[in-house]
Amino acid sequence: SSGINAEYGDNTPHVGGNTWAGGTGGRDTAGLGGKGGPYRLDAGHNVHQLSDEEKADVPEEVQRAAREMGRKAFEKRLEEIRMSKHDAERYNSFVDGVRQQISSLKQLAAGLEAKQGDRSWIRNQTDGELDDAKLVEGLTGERSVYKRRGTPRDKSANMTKPKHLTMLVDVSGSMYRFSGLDKRLQRQLEVMAMVMEGLHGSEGRVRYEVVGHSGESPHIPFVGQDLPPADEKQRLRVLEEMHAHSQFCWSGDNTVTALRKAISHAATVDADDRIVIAFSDANLDRYFIKPSTIANAMQNEPNVAVFMIFIGSIGNEAERLRKVLPAGKSFVTMDTKDIPNILQQIFASTMIGQ
Repeated sequence: SSGINAEYGDNTPHVGGNTWAGGTGGRDTAGLGGKGGPYRLDAGHNVHQLSDEEKADVPEEVQRAAREMGRKAFEKRLEEIRMSKHDAERYNSFVDGVRQQISSLKQLAAGLEAKQGDRSWIRNQTDGELDDAKLVEGLTGERSVYKRRGTPRDKSANMTKPKHLTMLVDVSGSMYRFSGLDKRLQRQLEVMAMVMEGLHGSEGRVRYEVVGHSGESPHIPFVGQDLPPADEKQRLRVLEEMHAHSQFCWSGDNTVTALRKAISHAATVDADDRIVIAFSDANLDRYFIKPSTIANAMQNEPNVAVFMIFIGSIGNEAERLRKVLPAGKSFVTMDTKDIPNILQQIFASTMIGQ
């Protein structure tokens, strides 16, 4: 017997051992950070990473058995979602380089709920701030007419509305055209894969949509806020549609119109926080679009926080735009791995900081 175990426990965080799948820093089981397991399994816990030396210290027969078990689990997964090996390889080309960032985004999304819970109003208290909704009861002698900030004992009874997030992606022809220069389209697809993977399972905290813009249209729906992709195959289809649109769309630019439409829509969504994050390759000067026009569009709705992330640039155009746009509302990055930190800054300045 190889000693490899793929059974699942109750998802209680556990470190080390080799009994249940889903742990970290263990051995012979599917998990993260350990050694000898058949495949990676992220159960949402903090990862305890073994050293490379420890990970290498696995008998050859265990490694063979783990590889075989991992291969069978992989083929079963592909069969479940009817995804070919070619599809899987294509999808992994987007996510392999950002798996650590996906994990960071998952933790960030999970932390939003905790922060929100910290600032919930706990009502029916005998001390604290007078609850306006209890004025009549206070006049009749009722004592529990106060409210105060704190963590509710029963969070499910005090759940706040999910946050609304619009990812406005640039699928213009220039994204495809200049991707050979700086891989801007590949990087944007990696970002979207990271967002879809990282927010999967967090629909109760963050509801997101992905909308594209190009010279052909200011509104190209890729992911609806009520229909997030459920598995790798659906996520790959979203990425492939983005890539195909950028390759075959008409030239032109609808950045300003797209921004206005996305912001206007977000303003109508019933949510505690509304955020629009627009991606652009900063190829605006060619179409005589002034930075002040972008800035005005970004500040059109006071109840919507709007940010620009420039992931490509001809010369220093992106940096020039960043300096003109509202302070703290725009970023320039040529590295996908910077995106989680940027998202963290965005969330901190909007969701968490309120």
